[in-house]
Order: sequence, then structure tokens, then C-alpha cells
Amino acid sequence: MRGQFTGWPEQAMDVLWQLQGEPTHATRERCRADRERLVRQPMIALLNEVADTDPRYEDFSVWHYRTNSWWWQHQGAVIRLGRKIEIGLRFDLDGLRIQGAWWYPDPGQVDMFRKAVASEGSGRELSAIVEDVQKKGYDISGDVMKRPPLGYPTDHSRMNLLRHRSLIAARLLGSEEWLHAPEAVDRVLSAAADLDALLMWLVRHVKRAA
Repeated sequence: MRGQFTGWPEQAMDVLWQLQGEPTHATRERCRADRERLVRQPMIALLNEVADTDPRYEDFSVWHYRTNSWWWQHQGAVIRLGRKIEIGLRFDLDGLRIQGAWWYPDPGQVDMFRKAVASEGSGRELSAIVEDVQKKGYDISGDVMKRPPLGYPTDHSRMNLLRHRSLIAARLLGSEEWLHAPEAVDRVLSAAADLDALLMWLVRHVKRAA
């Protein structure tokens, strides 16, 4: 239901500032309730609104806190679209970051990915999608082999993709005033639309290995 997310309050940034560096246990406990209310709960509200727009976005998780300070300084969340294929969000002092990722693959998934990349139809499609995503300002990364994978010609026209063992497209959406307003939902939905072709290609071609 639209309207439950009103933006991250300005005070959310103040809480995250207090947690910078290596905050003591006492500092973490002092900030815990405010961080939950001002940082984590708005992320849950945002993803509930995102899920209301499309049933594909309903399987999401918003991370709790862990021992490492990093988890207190960054609020992460994921929307799972397929096996090891997800949209990731991260809110911190830099603003809101989004990524579309296929990573930490199951055994067999890398082979499935490479076969699809090597195939003319699906491979050309992925190359065009990646190029389009890059033009929209997303950085392409992942676990990339230094050498060509065995079984493929070293001069393959899509060797840059064949060397991937994971594929990530990421962009910092920003830290402007819209973060503190309901407009952030539309910003996330627009970015999800940017990533949709890439993620759906991965859902089709990098299924869970048998």
C-alpha cells in the first residue's frame, strides 16, 4: 500500500554518523533503538511499497545487525528474483545504492551462464543488455577470471562476458532530498526497471543447477 514509506528521516544520518569508525559496544547499544526506528524500519517500509507494485519483488529481506561495525553503518536489503539472482539495496551516509546481481553461484550455474553467453542468440542479447545498462550509468563488475575459460576459443567475440563467474550492475542513486521523501520509492522502481532486462535474462538462463 502506497503511503507507508515517507522517506528516511534526517535524523537517520545523525545516527549513522555516531556509528562511524569502530563504535564501542556501549555506543551501539545506545544507538540501537534509534537505528532500528530511523534507519532499518524505513527500508522495510520502502520494500513493502516496492513489493506492492510487482509480485516479483515480494521475496525480500532487510538485514539485522551483526558483530562487525560495517553492518551497523550500512543498512542492506535484498529482493530475490531467482536462485542467486537478486536486487540489492544499501542505505548509508553516501545515500542509497542499488545493484542487480547474480553472485555466489551454485555448482553448475557458471557453466550454464557461459553456454548462454556463447550461444549466438542469447549471447548477443546479453551483450546488448549490458551495453545498455552501462549507458544508464551502472558499473559492471563481478568475479572475473584473468584467463579465458577452458573449452572456449580465446578469440571469442564475447570473451569479456565468458570470463565472468558472477555478474553485477551497480549504481549509487544519490543522497539528495528525495531520500527523505516518498519519492525514494519511485527512484528505486525506476532503477529496478533499468536492471530488469539483465536480471530476467539471468533468471531465464542461469537456473538452479540440477
